[in-house]
Amino acid sequence: MYPNERVSSFITENFIPVRIHIKEQPAVFDRFGAQWTPTVITLDSDSQERHPFQGFLPTEDFLAQLELGLAHAAFARKDWSGAEERYRKIVKEYSRTEAAPEALYWAGVAKYKESGDAASLKETAEKFKKKFSKSTWAKKSSVWAA
Repeated sequence: MYPNERVSSFITENFIPVRIHIKEQPAVFDRFGAQWTPTVITLDSDSQERHPFQGFLPTEDFLAQLELGLAHAAFARKDWSGAEERYRKIVKEYSRTEAAPEALYWAGVAKYKESGDAASLKETAEKFKKKFSKSTWAKKSSVWAA
């Protein structure tokens, strides 16, 4: 289904891929509110939507979005340390993608949820000053710097 071997392997190892054709299965598109193709939606084991994204992306960006979906699913399960680990992996391995600032933000939130220590939020806000400072996620975390 995916011509890039890295993408294909990652999907095979982490997901149960389902391909749906808009003309053949319009009810499924309606169920998830898909407005454009391709639409990729990460669902958790309870079929709850955790991370959708649309359009074609370069390999690194696509993999980063898939990783973000796995991280969001772990977060939803309240697997705070697992979610934080996945988010931090995105920041480290996919730092040039749009997923990285979002991952940094949620890594800080996951660490806070695990520890209850607000210092982790402040630490995250400080990291935004050094990296991704112009992102929307930096603005969202700026309240933690105080």
